[in-house]
Amino acid sequence: MRVLVTGGAGFIGSHVVEALTDAGHEAVVLDALLPSAHGEGAASPAAAPGVRWLRGDVRDQDAVAEALHGVDAVCHQAAMVGLGKDFSDAPEYVSCNDLGTAVLLTAMERAGVRALVLAGSMVVYGEGRYACPQHGVVRPGPRAVPDLRAGRFDPPCPDCGAALRPGLVGEDAPLDPRNTYATTKLAQEHLAAAWARAVGGAAVSLRYHNVYGPGMPCDTPYAGVASFFRSALARGMAPTVYEDGAQRRDFVHVRDIAAANVTALEALRMPGADRAPGSFAAYNTGSGDPHTIGETASALAEFHGGPDPVVTGEFRLGDVRHITASSERAARELGWRAQIGFAEGMKEFAASDMRAPSGRA
Repeated sequence: MRVLVTGGAGFIGSHVVEALTDAGHEAVVLDALLPSAHGEGAASPAAAPGVRWLRGDVRDQDAVAEALHGVDAVCHQAAMVGLGKDFSDAPEYVSCNDLGTAVLLTAMERAGVRALVLAGSMVVYGEGRYACPQHGVVRPGPRAVPDLRAGRFDPPCPDCGAALRPGLVGEDAPLDPRNTYATTKLAQEHLAAAWARAVGGAAVSLRYHNVYGPGMPCDTPYAGVASFFRSALARGMAPTVYEDGAQRRDFVHVRDIAAANVTALEALRMPGADRAPGSFAAYNTGSGDPHTIGETASALAEFHGGPDPVVTGEFRLGDVRHITASSERAARELGWRAQIGFAEGMKEFAASDMRAPSGRA
């Protein structure tokens, strides 16, 4: 199978390319090397044997059309990620993520490519799953600024104000994106579903949870929290933990994410695949082993041999309190489960190289 990997020079995309070639597939990489992910003036990486490399933007119709020649499926990783700096990033998020996806899908229709795996995100859920002792499963609204300033970080029951118990969110949970990035990721899913129905294609969105591992970008406001902690430790500084550090997340290793992409692509394209034309399916892609932000910062500090984390009590609007995944649907329907445990993965990440601001590891 020949697969176009958009964003294939990035953190996750490069691991997907490696996993595809290891599995005996061919990879075509299309990457714009955006400064927000790769730094200013990043050079095109040397292509690995059997990998075709093209420098171009998914918003460029001609570049995408060229990249799609002879391709059987697309693995769409190219995106502007993270919470960003402030709302002024919104036009670039919408352009990169949503316009770029629309251009890609249009080119796929013209090229006759009918299989897509999308890099989705758990941010489409907003808050995760919560249960109230009296009212059962409830959906708390956005946290109020006065509560956050007072250190009341956990959302209360919207019906009675009682303390809630966080749990694992499933794919059928209501979708409630709460920042610009999250909104664009949900729009990508809607575009993929509309494309699949219109052209008789098949699309899968892998809703990544908190991905970490070797090659994460260093010192960028667009990376994930694990990168923030690891970047601080690389500078000899203590990781800075917002709120009280008790936020629950699902940290999943990048090699497990890469394996999930290969599994999903093979499920769409291999002989005997039963994915119906016009179908769209979303799968949580997490470890299934939740940990708090504070635990993650402490583990990285311990394994790196750096200073202990500092818990600041600060907060960011747009952040949610708890979001952890149930990935049972992916296990049941795709046969994928994460294999790398939290301690093993964090120990490796604490000692591994990061992608430098220049874009070079």
